[in-house]
Amino acid sequence: MAHFDESGLQPAADRLTEMDIDVVRIGYADIIGTDRGRDVLVNRFARTTGSGVAFCRSVYGTTPGGDVVDIEGGLSAGLPDILAFPDVDTLLPIPWEPGVAHCIADVFNPDGSPSAESPRAVLKRVVEKFAELDMLPIVGPELEFYILEADDKAPNGWRRYGESSGNVYVSGLRGDPENVLLKSLRLLGDYGIEVVAANHEFSSGQFEINLWHSEALDAADRAHRFKAAIKELARHEDKLATFMAKPFNDEGGSGFHLHFSMWDLANEKPLFDDPNGLHGLSEVAQQAIAGILHHAPALAAVNNPTINSYKRFGPDTLAPWLIDWGLDNRSAMVRIPPERGKAARLELRLGDASANPYLAIAGLLAAAYLGIKNKLTAPDPLEGYGYDPEKAEMLPQRLETALEALESDTEFGDVLGSGFVNTFLAYKRHEIDRFRAYITDWEFDEYTYHI
Repeated sequence: MAHFDESGLQPAADRLTEMDIDVVRIGYADIIGTDRGRDVLVNRFARTTGSGVAFCRSVYGTTPGGDVVDIEGGLSAGLPDILAFPDVDTLLPIPWEPGVAHCIADVFNPDGSPSAESPRAVLKRVVEKFAELDMLPIVGPELEFYILEADDKAPNGWRRYGESSGNVYVSGLRGDPENVLLKSLRLLGDYGIEVVAANHEFSSGQFEINLWHSEALDAADRAHRFKAAIKELARHEDKLATFMAKPFNDEGGSGFHLHFSMWDLANEKPLFDDPNGLHGLSEVAQQAIAGILHHAPALAAVNNPTINSYKRFGPDTLAPWLIDWGLDNRSAMVRIPPERGKAARLELRLGDASANPYLAIAGLLAAAYLGIKNKLTAPDPLEGYGYDPEKAEMLPQRLETALEALESDTEFGDVLGSGFVNTFLAYKRHEIDRFRAYITDWEFDEYTYHI
């Protein structure tokens, strides 16, 4: 039976009461990054959550269509429980819901061990690997998304908000005619998740809001909250925000770029900078790059986790296509920005916006960790435009291929945890099976008239 440290619960409830907050929304990320949870009255918070809040383990196997995938320890085991215990250090009042605060929970098995399927637990596991090396991973997330508005004349019922071409990097009403982005930026600023700036992205209705860098777990917590918040704020405007990788045939996809650096805990200095090193980068930085390249096919499974993800890739998309790295080169999978010193870092441009922040960051860190642990050597950086398949190996072009790479890359999988990998593979292969059985609009348009 699990026993949790309850000492912080009542003091947290007392602080919330002083702030006129009467409801705590306890939330945690499922496999695909949806915030699952429960609303708890503050005056019953300590009592209700002290032994953990029970949820059915098969929440990790529940699909967007409502199917329940038989994950390990789920349906076939009789649908047992997991327990969510609030991390009171993550309590934040929600600016657009007066009287409500959000709290991220850690998820455990009934015996008190961390839930292997919990994305937050997966990331914690990887961060601990770096702590053993006296290294602290720092991550800065960048997420793109589309805002849509209802249109009963559109085939799928939605059109892009503020439709107009050529609005990349514009501000104001020109690209945001109802100030949806501006209002969201202000509210997110009050939320305390360290958003810093917003802009219209390349495609119509596409936007980006940047988050400040921080320790890896905190960065993932903030990115998770950011995605949930953007979708909620869009609903307040009678709109739909989507982090789907590529929602439209005639517009580009949405990326999830991760800026990654490391700090030496023992000597309190940045680890990626070396003025005397090749390209001004340290040996550790070079090894981290090499690890990311070496494990890129498996890494794609968690950074590009949907069937739709692989429609974002290709030449001239500004999304990577090959397993390569380059110096300030946005056509490469791994870009090294020009700054050095404390700002020395790499940018992984592989991921798309559909990725679960905890898993995307955990995958990046796992690959970098293995590069450092195994002292791998990076190849020469890309020169020129990065879409020539003669220059580097191609990334997986289908989810099936990425899942096969994840399953076969046991070294990478062991860092993430075999329990998680097994659940992830079962969930995603069920997704592929459902897609293969579904008749798409493309098939109908292609075949009905002529065949």
